[in-house]
Amino acid sequence: MKNINKYAAWLIPGLQVKRWIVLTILGTILLILGILFVFNLEPIYAIVDFLKSTFRLINAQIAGAIFLVCGVVALYLGSKKMNVSILDAISPQDSEFILENLYKRRKLNRGPKIVAIGGGTGLSTILKGLKTITNNLTAVVTVGDDGGSSGRLRDEFGVLPPGDIRNCIAALGDEDSAIHDLFQYRFRKGTGLEGHSFGNLFLSVLCEITGDMFNAVKESSKVLAIRGRVLPSTLDDMRLSAELEDGRIVNGESNIPEACGKIKRLFCEPESPKALKEVIDALKDADIILMGPGSLYTSVMPNLLIDEISKTISKSKAHKAYVCNVMTQPGETDNYTVSDHVKAILKHAKYENIIDTVFINNELPENLADKYEQAGSFPVKYDKEELKKLNIKVIGRKLIEEDKDGFVRHSYVRLARLIYMWYRYGYDNKKVSTKFKKGK
Repeated sequence: MKNINKYAAWLIPGLQVKRWIVLTILGTILLILGILFVFNLEPIYAIVDFLKSTFRLINAQIAGAIFLVCGVVALYLGSKKMNVSILDAISPQDSEFILENLYKRRKLNRGPKIVAIGGGTGLSTILKGLKTITNNLTAVVTVGDDGGSSGRLRDEFGVLPPGDIRNCIAALGDEDSAIHDLFQYRFRKGTGLEGHSFGNLFLSVLCEITGDMFNAVKESSKVLAIRGRVLPSTLDDMRLSAELEDGRIVNGESNIPEACGKIKRLFCEPESPKALKEVIDALKDADIILMGPGSLYTSVMPNLLIDEISKTISKSKAHKAYVCNVMTQPGETDNYTVSDHVKAILKHAKYENIIDTVFINNELPENLADKYEQAGSFPVKYDKEELKKLNIKVIGRKLIEEDKDGFVRHSYVRLARLIYMWYRYGYDNKKVSTKFKKGK
């Protein structure tokens, strides 16, 4: 679009601008005709007689051509001035890309309805990719976090933990804007401020002003003009606990990985948190429901402990996928295979048909960083036969990006492309693979 003349660009299909110009012209003609009829048509007769006398000596085709040229000129000048007026009404920075942004928005508004469930950096990572394929995007965020800045604000002000919510709002906003940087800014000094991010404080204050985190998120989303929306999974004060296989009970989300034991069961207080109505509505209306990537027990699973969420996912006819982690997480998923991740989700969700597809990364760099092994983190093994028993399809592709030091993380570009291909071509693995590779 950038190579098209800025005036000719208004003719691009899909902008939903030309139809309103035509409607305006039609309305103007009808308005004039209405006025003429009210005055008993006398002005029409006078105009016709005047035109007949004026063009009596001129050929009808020439007269028509004159009218056409005058009409085109008038329409061009009018649209040009309208264009200038619109651009003058917005900031110079925005006006440069108004048509491109308008075109993208119209296209993205027709994208699939996606609900992404999770928390932590995993959810915010996948959202960066998903916002490039649709505006119909809902992020459902866990509220079990009790560590760091979020934990301090939760204890001191009684608000739901804002950290994961803040990251998701930022991921769906314009990452090049100053407001985005402000929202993610973390104080490095200051009594009482050190360690807090501006966005966490902003959400906490809005929560007090608006009455709850749901309304606080709505208002902050307007400030960042995000694509899609972010929803807390519940407004209840949800606290996580885990029962380990050695019988210990560990209370608090931040303490679970530190306990260094195999998790037998995850549960929460209150035992049956109430799901946010908007979350349930989004799940019922979804074309795609995604879980992960992210910490299995402290990011993905807490949302599924909410019975109404799990039940709604189970009943949904949407495409339902779990994005499996690339590496095991010490203290949570030590020695876990892909099927172990899936079995843990199915066990805690308590409903069948929660997942129909698992996305796995099937390619790692040769120079995988030694620090992973030193920290007790290893690649998640793909145990094909066990997954077959669960009747769950697996799509394996290179879904990571790596740096020169051998550290890996999910690539939101590759993830988004694979999710779109999977949605578009269903379970035709060969076609998905072909289309995915073409975009590599």
